[in-house]
Amino acid sequence: MAKEKGTNVVARNRKARHDYIIEDTYEAGLVLTGTEVKSLRQGRASLVDGFATIDGGEAWLEGVHIPEYHQGTWTNHAARRKRKLLLHRQQIDKLAIKSRETGHTLVPLQLYFKDGRAKVEIALAKGKREYDKRHALRERQDRREAERAMSLRMNR
Repeated sequence: MAKEKGTNVVARNRKARHDYIIEDTYEAGLVLTGTEVKSLRQGRASLVDGFATIDGGEAWLEGVHIPEYHQGTWTNHAARRKRKLLLHRQQIDKLAIKSRETGHTLVPLQLYFKDGRAKVEIALAKGKREYDKRHALRERQDRREAERAMSLRMNR
């Protein structure tokens, strides 16, 4: 069996970019059980309530929902268990310092397979205020209207 190449995205947290200002991103490996990997390969996961913490010098991913594997038996995993993240020591130390700052948190952006290994992209993020979210939506709407007007003008 040949090893698969490239990336295969399993889940994205699209709401994270709306709710947070992304300051920095990191790619981390995941410590998973066999049934979790099989469930992920079926494309089943949810990052909506997920977050990462630094506890005892280790990085942990919590709140991510990986449903039980259908063909699994008594060896099945808990759907929302705490999963260890694999990062370099310098990255963990840097994230620990930054995440202690007011308003900063660690959120997962996407869960994917890279060359056959499960990875998660986590971001150091700062929460947006309600008016920031409205401002970002307004800018996106204005940009769309301007592009639409320019394309109509060019097609004439």
